[in-house]
Amino acid sequence: MTTHAPGMPSWVDLTSPDPAAAARFYSDLFGWTSRVAEEPEAGGYTTFLRDGKAVAAVGEPMSEGQPPVWTSYFATDDAEAAATRVEQAGGKVVAAPFDVMGYGRMAVFADRGGAMFAVWQAGSMQGAELMREPGSLSWNELMTRDPAGSKEFYPAVLGWRPRDLEYEAMTYTLWELGERAAAGMMPMEGDMWPADLPSHWMVYFEVTDPDATAAKAGQLGGGVSVPPTDMIAGRFAVINDPHGAFFSVIKSNPDYQP
Repeated sequence: MTTHAPGMPSWVDLTSPDPAAAARFYSDLFGWTSRVAEEPEAGGYTTFLRDGKAVAAVGEPMSEGQPPVWTSYFATDDAEAAATRVEQAGGKVVAAPFDVMGYGRMAVFADRGGAMFAVWQAGSMQGAELMREPGSLSWNELMTRDPAGSKEFYPAVLGWRPRDLEYEAMTYTLWELGERAAAGMMPMEGDMWPADLPSHWMVYFEVTDPDATAAKAGQLGGGVSVPPTDMIAGRFAVINDPHGAFFSVIKSNPDYQP
């Protein structure tokens, strides 16, 4: 059974107004199969599988007006304690810790800059069973208008340590937990960021061919907001599904070590 250390990414799921249509889109795009929860109270929550291993999921909105969005989950061994740390660090508890049947316990938060994320306290469901392989979660990245506040918030909440890396005219922050890279952070500075785009967490899925994946997304009714582009960590593209949920795909550079 795959386990995830507290503070590390452990799961991602999609909120969609039409989970069945979303399942068809992502299954066609990534080769995923679907497993719909049998419990009536699960509301049709659908787990995506790659080679029989859980990689992500899709479900209906938890509240009216909730937009289509991918949510990043980070492992915790105590959701209540995490909620307390969020409030003490200046964040907001959007959904207080609650049980998800016997699968685990979760909570949803907003950081000081307004970026939403969740924590998962595992029960019978540990989280993703496959990561950093084609068709699975590869990376989680905070896009924020408050990098200074984030450098105070996430160490207090998740125990991360920020390490700044200079790339041309931009400072990229690597979040580290012990000796491991947990996530990244990019400041939303300059004209490339629309003024109405809030701080948010971006999810990256590993693929073997970002160009082909982006093209296929368009054929399936999605869109490409950032075309396939080379960067030091690999070749990536930013895609939106037919309902407007944004995500990224990347072919990681195996020789890159931050």
